[in-house]
Amino acid sequence: MIEFEEEIKRYKPSLEISEAEDAIYNNDLKDVSDIMKEMIEEIKDLK
Repeated sequence: MIEFEEEIKRYKPSLEISEAEDAIYNNDLKDVSDIMKEMIEEIKDLK
């Protein structure tokens, strides 16, 4: 059974669109292309 009072205590409102956008863009995550660029630069430095 759902404990309504407990669920209310844990509730966190979702971010507004602009806040969510800021949170996503401010996160410095690497993607595959970033990793590949770093690997290519490392290989170039070894030569």
